[in-house]
Amino acid sequence: MIGIARLSCKAVCQVASTAVATLALLVATVNYAEAGSSPKERSKETITTRTAGEPIMAIVSLRSQRITIYDTDGWIMRAPVSSGQAGRETPAGIFSVIQKDAEHHSNLYDDAYMPHMQRLTWSGIALHGGPLPGHPASHGCIRLPYDFAAHLFDLTKLGMRVIVAPSDVAPVSITHPVLFQPKSDARDVAAARLSEAEEAAKKADQARLAVFTASREVAQATVPLRRMRNLKVREEERLADAERSITSVKSIEAKEATEAAKASSAAKIAELEAQLAPAEAELQPKINALAAAREAAAAAEVARTQAVEAANALARTLEPVSVLISRKTQHLYVRQAFQPILEIPITIRDPDLPIGTHIFTAVEHSGKRGMHWSVVSLVGRSNVRTAETQERTHQALDAPANETDQPSAKAALDRIIIPEDTIDRIAQMVSPRSSLIISDEGPGSETGRDTEFVIVMGDEPQGGLALRRRGPDISVRHEFHRVPVVTANDHHLAQLPSVSRNMRQKKTANIKLLDAPWPKGYRHNPTGLYWSSSFENTYSSW
Repeated sequence: MIGIARLSCKAVCQVASTAVATLALLVATVNYAEAGSSPKERSKETITTRTAGEPIMAIVSLRSQRITIYDTDGWIMRAPVSSGQAGRETPAGIFSVIQKDAEHHSNLYDDAYMPHMQRLTWSGIALHGGPLPGHPASHGCIRLPYDFAAHLFDLTKLGMRVIVAPSDVAPVSITHPVLFQPKSDARDVAAARLSEAEEAAKKADQARLAVFTASREVAQATVPLRRMRNLKVREEERLADAERSITSVKSIEAKEATEAAKASSAAKIAELEAQLAPAEAELQPKINALAAAREAAAAAEVARTQAVEAANALARTLEPVSVLISRKTQHLYVRQAFQPILEIPITIRDPDLPIGTHIFTAVEHSGKRGMHWSVVSLVGRSNVRTAETQERTHQALDAPANETDQPSAKAALDRIIIPEDTIDRIAQMVSPRSSLIISDEGPGSETGRDTEFVIVMGDEPQGGLALRRRGPDISVRHEFHRVPVVTANDHHLAQLPSVSRNMRQKKTANIKLLDAPWPKGYRHNPTGLYWSSSFENTYSSW
């Protein structure tokens, strides 16, 4: 009995152990499933407690692999992302949307489909729809969920600020004397100019209608007048024929007939002249009215053009202005509507001490009068406590914005000395969505034609941007230019071909060498492409 009892206890223990192991496996499987898929689905969020406004800013957290969209009153949308993988890291910094293409195909990666692309740099960094494996996996772009990318594409406008942050940051309200305040309500002036342009357009339309009406009246009056003139010309020709033939006729009957025809033509000419005189007198005022209407229409068109140009010029001045103050260059830069408009030297107290990177944005809250400022301060990964931040990531997204960014931002503003005339000039241009950037960095190499300021944090990985840099020949359409390549021997010359989309797909382009084997520095590519090793980083990604 004791043996049987012992055996039973052993069997029971084995069964219990098996049950516990099975339960643990089931729990682990459930937890894995929840960790792998459910959070991804739950992490796409949209504000429901209020009506969302127009997006003014997007913040991408590289640490949390998450994008948050803001309007003037706070966050409105959130979603997971997949940024650049190791070696091709998405650069941390300050960008703007400079181009949108709903059906974009990659210029660099085998014509890859990148739907709802919103370009951040002309070298190829962009937001677009793509697969999200749950970790950084792109070649430098920021992949968004496909449906989220489509929805965001419909909401955004060119120029929307995109901040790529190493850690989790959010905008906080801030006040400071250095932050620009508008001197006048330029929007009222713009509205007045727009009203003037609309009124001028109405007058031009009315003037064109008056010309049309006068032209029709002249045409209606001219038809019978033209008919009478034609009849008169015909009778004058008959009269001339009769006068010529009367001298050649010999019979009395023929001479009488000719005289009768001559008298009939003369009578008809007299009758037509009697009708023409009052008709011409009646037509002349209409001709004069048409000439006056045409002059008035021309003047109205000039006035319309001038009013529209004035309204458009003023509208351009109401575009958000971006101001950059760089500790690196000790300069203040101003850009508006993707174009530079001002650059001056500036004084920064303690210029040898770091000042950080801070983005101040002018906002006009719904239901509140006047313009206010918010700030986002970028902090490098090395300055963030990784474990603690990761533990609080999801909670921090729902928590109020961290006010601890204010002291460093205010300290940065305290060190800035801007000339009064520059303050006045910028204050005349400041409007909601304008921004002030204070940074240790200078304008990035991507800042240029048709861009806002591009600021890249120098102490953060930039693999995704470095692999895309192409030097001064960058085209806004991302076209490849013919580039001469001198080989090891001076008489050898090769040209890198211009590559179309089809050629990139077929990989059939070749570099032809002149009467020589492959020069030193060239190598064979199984796809049929040959290139110099010095150009490998640039062109091997076709």
